[in-house]
Amino acid sequence: MASESDDEFVTLLCTNPNAAEDTETFISTTDIHNWELSAILRCQTVKIQAHRVRLVEQSSYFHGLLSGSFCESNLSCVSIQWNMEVFINVLKCVYGCKVDITSKTFLSLFEAALYFGVESLLLTCKTWFSEASSTKGPGLLEIQVDDLIHIWNFGLEHANDFIPELCASYLARNFMQAISGKFFGDVPYNLLFHCIKHPDLTVYSEMHLADALLVWLTANTERLEPLSKAEDDCTGILNQLRISLLPLWFAAGKRRSCYFTELAEKSMETIFRLLKIPPADSIGIFDDGDLDHLRIRLTEYSKKVNLSGCPQITSVILLLSLLPNSYCVDFMLRKSIRQSLINLERLSANRDQCGSGILHGLPPILSFEGVEEVDISKCPRLHLESTIEIFLKSFPSLRKLRATHLLNFKTTTLHKLMLKCPRISEVDLTIDITPLIPAQVSVISSSPVIVPPLTNKSCFVGNNFLGMASYHSQPSVSNITRLILEGRSDISDTGISNLICRCSKLHSILVCDTSFGINSIQALCSGITSFGPAASDLEKRCSDTLAFKLQTLHIGGCMGVDERSLFDLMSQTQALVSLCLRGTHVVDDALYHFPGSSLEILDISNTMVSGDALAYIVNGNPALKCLNARGCKNLIHQGSNTSGTELSSSYSCRDLYTVLGKKCMLEEIAFGWGFSWLSLLALRPAIMSLRAISVGLGGSLGEDALRLLPTTCPMLESLILCFQVISDAIIINFMRSLRHLQALSLCYCLGDVSTSSFKNSIANLRKLRLERVTPQMTNNDLVVLTQNCASLVEFSLVGCRLLNSDSLRLISQGWPGLISVHLEDCGEVTATGVSYLFNCRALEDILLRHNGPGIPSSFILDAASKMPMLRQLALDLCDACEGDFDIPNDGNRYLLSIVKIARCKFQRSTNIYFQETHRRPVHKDTLVLVWNAQNLNSTVVKERI
Repeated sequence: MASESDDEFVTLLCTNPNAAEDTETFISTTDIHNWELSAILRCQTVKIQAHRVRLVEQSSYFHGLLSGSFCESNLSCVSIQWNMEVFINVLKCVYGCKVDITSKTFLSLFEAALYFGVESLLLTCKTWFSEASSTKGPGLLEIQVDDLIHIWNFGLEHANDFIPELCASYLARNFMQAISGKFFGDVPYNLLFHCIKHPDLTVYSEMHLADALLVWLTANTERLEPLSKAEDDCTGILNQLRISLLPLWFAAGKRRSCYFTELAEKSMETIFRLLKIPPADSIGIFDDGDLDHLRIRLTEYSKKVNLSGCPQITSVILLLSLLPNSYCVDFMLRKSIRQSLINLERLSANRDQCGSGILHGLPPILSFEGVEEVDISKCPRLHLESTIEIFLKSFPSLRKLRATHLLNFKTTTLHKLMLKCPRISEVDLTIDITPLIPAQVSVISSSPVIVPPLTNKSCFVGNNFLGMASYHSQPSVSNITRLILEGRSDISDTGISNLICRCSKLHSILVCDTSFGINSIQALCSGITSFGPAASDLEKRCSDTLAFKLQTLHIGGCMGVDERSLFDLMSQTQALVSLCLRGTHVVDDALYHFPGSSLEILDISNTMVSGDALAYIVNGNPALKCLNARGCKNLIHQGSNTSGTELSSSYSCRDLYTVLGKKCMLEEIAFGWGFSWLSLLALRPAIMSLRAISVGLGGSLGEDALRLLPTTCPMLESLILCFQVISDAIIINFMRSLRHLQALSLCYCLGDVSTSSFKNSIANLRKLRLERVTPQMTNNDLVVLTQNCASLVEFSLVGCRLLNSDSLRLISQGWPGLISVHLEDCGEVTATGVSYLFNCRALEDILLRHNGPGIPSSFILDAASKMPMLRQLALDLCDACEGDFDIPNDGNRYLLSIVKIARCKFQRSTNIYFQETHRRPVHKDTLVLVWNAQNLNSTVVKERI
């Protein structure tokens, strides 16, 4: 190129005011492929020799500047007033070099391409943005929200129609990731509105969309207020919500929201209107001209579907969401579908049907291959047989199913799920734990267990998979890797063991408070029986068992497991990450023979484990994050290793808290016996990021430790203190300092505590228990509490005897979204009735005891019908204004599964002058009604539970 005339070149003079060096350099485009950008950008002045013709041909800017009849066209040097790094990339594109574009550089390059008129760079930018904005994969956003906002604004300002459309489409498809970012509140109203209206809007549930809009409105309050139509703006964006599909608890709780009050009321009305329609008549919704408000949002980009807490959802509504839109618009097609769905509803009425041919006669339903996770917890109106058939057709990639608190989800249903949806790998069938735990109650009487007769269509014998065939003769029919059956006391040990044997890939089993026992342990360790007894083969024999591969084992409360079985099981579980042995017969030897080193979660609460044995485990598992050792009285005693096995030489420290402080970075801890201020000091290096702490009976932190707790653990989200000495100053410090606190429990604590402690706002608090700590609480204090803790969903008061009949009104008006309320020994709260409580329509757990004899006999029936999510109810006959309570039958109990009715006898005062007026109630017994998947058990126990 040296032989060419100087007229062939032009010098481009670029300056970089932010350069690191006050230097000048000269470079040529003939060597552009070898340019080192970092070296160039260090110089303050850069002279670039470029081909005049190349610039003219590739850039409309240089074409106008260098090829016209203007005097500038003969210039040999042109000054460039542009960002040097961006302009160098423009030149690279002009010369055919690859230009790397990211969400951070797109806008500057696109703007430069427009200014300099470089069509090749414009095309490159458009191609990148089109591809980046159409990505389907999960994970981090290809385009960050703050960059997307700048790109959207630029597109509007420069009338580039393709940019706003792609921005709205991209935000719609990636909505769930975007709402968790810190820049979501900065999204312009028009972008957000177009995103919500976009057919590709992808959310896990309607609740997530509603919550995101409320977060956005809160963040933009000041910006919207000056607008004359601010209210219209809010209404316009919220009216896009399908309020018929909101969870009941969410709608109930948003009735106090300044933006959502009216919509929340409409949502509640719609939900209860749907609930009043009998299942056989629910097809009447097809008479509605517009069915969009009943269609669950599903797109080709959907990964999760969350219907949890929506009692209004039926199989018909689910199926409606899976039909093409055209079928719901065409009159004749709708008529045909209506008849087919009527047949479906008739089938749904028969719970014993196996579900074959359930979609016969319906048009082909849509398939969403991206959906991998579905949550139908607390959706009692779903017909499970038809729902599984729908999952098979519409969610062929389904891998995770949560169906908690559904008593009608039997083992037969699980078996059909495993057969029809073979890709299922995780199943959660948790239900409420029965209060009839043998080790904790003394049974006075119990009604016979009613077992329904078996039919020829039954795929099971009782609760067990295909009877009692031997472990090794049963083929594996499932790919399940994670199985959660917590609380399922209706499944026998043999049933659990047979289920385990059909899950050869199982690595996580959570079966707390079930009949999990010796047979189940034998199933986990069954591989050991297929090898010889030679000691040299032990490692090989153990590695072929499910126990060896287990990562999660939760068997808390399973009293059917003896010490020997636990010892055998623990000695084989080498890969465990999460272990719960709460309330079992585990002893030190089992821990000393635990070979694992990967534990992150350990719960040995209410066991006889010693501090030495626990320190041994901690020493060998430095990744431990969560430890629950409440109720372990032996922690303060020296442990023993009765088997005589020699322990690892690496174990030298006998102080549990010192080991924890040196080895671990803890996130959750729970202690009782022996836990003190010195213990907390030893733990201090390990608890700077602590999220939850619980101190129970036997522990004593003292005022100094409690005062320093917010400084030591500033990230606390949950704080539980039982039987501690506290004061107003300590509580005020908690309320002011712990800004992340979501759960606070103060139970049976001593000290000088007044209600003034709770006059500080704590907006994030969701759960509050004040039991025997605030006896002077009044209705005025309740009002302050509802204002300062406006987000509560769980509330418990015990021993607040100054409260009266107005208290329920204040509670229900202040927290209409409560899902749990416990009021015991609280003055005259229920003396004149409990009608105000029905304002909390989403309650799932109610305890009302010794609050005044004003509860009518129909309360249980009324509560079950007016609170369709109610599962647990505890009352006392002392509060029954008619002397007794009516008991619901299976047909009118809805989700109600546990009812406890305590009974008292009156004991006269020892003062002979006040025998008639001073008769105090003394507990006599408790009637416990428990419904499970098969029957109702009626039991009387001595304890007050």
